Amino acid sequence: MSGPRSPRPSRARTPPAAARTRRARRPRPPPRSPRRPRPPRPRADPVTGRTEWPDDSPDSSRAEKELSSQDPAERARAICLRLLTGTPRTRKQLADALRKREIPDEIAEEVLSRFEDVGLIDDAAFAGAWVESRHHGRGLARRALARELRTKGVDPTVIQEAVERLDSDQEAARARELVDRKLRATRGLERDRRLRRLAGMLARKGYPEGMALRVVRQALEEEGEDTEGLDEPF
Repeated sequence: MSGPRSPRPSRARTPPAAARTRRARRPRPPPRSPRRPRPPRPRADPVTGRTEWPDDSPDSSRAEKELSSQDPAERARAICLRLLTGTPRTRKQLADALRKREIPDEIAEEVLSRFEDVGLIDDAAFAGAWVESRHHGRGLARRALARELRTKGVDPTVIQEAVERLDSDQEAARARELVDRKLRATRGLERDRRLRRLAGMLARKGYPEGMALRVVRQALEEEGEDTEGLDEPF
């Protein structure tokens, strides 16, 4: 008679593939703490050159304190160099900025004259570049260009020399380009209304009334409009 059988060793069950995948996954890292907001940065005022902080506290700017510790001539030179960085300015614009910073007039005049001597301030070059850029970019005529240069403190003689680089033919050609851009948008309107809209656009850009009327009439005639009676001022 045989003895009792020894129990068979039990086989470990293999977990399903999905269970193995879940077990093999690493625990997710804890969420990152939110970033701390960056401290406020100063900005330079484009007119005065003063370094300003968001809280508008004049004592909080270390650069401002350093400038204040300099003698007035050094401060004036630093202000002018800062304002001239990246964009040309007229002498009057710089003089106004120095006056706002309470630089004495005699020191400001000395510094500005020195900047003119070395070519850092050149109102004639400024006016010429301004006329070229604004005429081709914005379509402004001589009258409007002269008005803008006067607001920037350019000498009347310098203004006249700059705007005289544009002659009547150049103005008429640029006026026609402006009218051609707006002509399609006025189609369907009454003739007189088209005239007022197109000629008014030219007038706002400084074109003389006679030139504006002539250019608009020519454009309307080429579209087949009857322009009889359009010789009178609008």
